[in-house]
Amino acid sequence: MVKHVILWKLKEDIEDSAKVKSEAKENLEALVGKVPGLLELNLIIEGLETSNCDMMLDSTLESFEALKAYAVHPDHVAAADGYVRPFTATRLCMDYEVE
Repeated sequence: MVKHVILWKLKEDIEDSAKVKSEAKENLEALVGKVPGLLELNLIIEGLETSNCDMMLDSTLESFEALKAYAVHPDHVAAADGYVRPFTATRLCMDYEVE
């Protein structure tokens, strides 16, 4: 299995960051069951005040091949292009294998 973790910092000029985060959560979490090989996806949007990012995606996929397919899957691309990418200033990613 593969873990796919992303941290995002929203752009400073976002008028309604709560709405942006809520819509991103709804649309990304809806990908489970639609994208083959995507076993679990949680979008954390309520970090503690000690956090220095605004959202964290924590997902589990069946394999590295499933991760590559997820990256280009039309439902994922639509969710990312519509609800995440236009609003984020910074993206950090960590992918790793788990047993």
